Amino acid sequence: MSEQHNVTLRITRLSENASIPTYAHTGDAGLDLCAREGVALQPFERTLIPTGIALAIPEGYAGYVLPRSGLAIRNGLSLVNAPGLIDSGYRGEVKVVAINLDPNTPIEIKKGDRIAQLVIAPYAHAHVEVVETIDETQRDQGGFGSSGV
Repeated sequence: MSEQHNVTLRITRLSENASIPTYAHTGDAGLDLCAREGVALQPFERTLIPTGIALAIPEGYAGYVLPRSGLAIRNGLSLVNAPGLIDSGYRGEVKVVAINLDPNTPIEIKKGDRIAQLVIAPYAHAHVEVVETIDETQRDQGGFGSSGV
């Protein structure tokens, strides 16, 4: 069994109608983020959807905003910058950069609709070291399809 990290995520509502993120099921990795206001997205249109909340992510952790798979397959709703990154020092409103990838049908998002998910995860802070060469590996420079179909 993998080690689970439990942290306290402090959240504040920036508007009365803001929904507090929740996990849909026990064991879920992502908290559901909800729209603070309604919006209609035309085919291939993108917009910034406010959630009405601000977070205090603990130092050593980051928030990753990801698409909801059901909305992606059923409606074509995705995120332009998936995953969106929320650093621990950010205290502004969480907003979701959404896009309608359906070529024909607008997407109607209502106030309170679950529009994305938020994963809180630890990260490593890298010490950057500039060197003349880097070590070779079996994969080496193979990328973008190098492992076959």
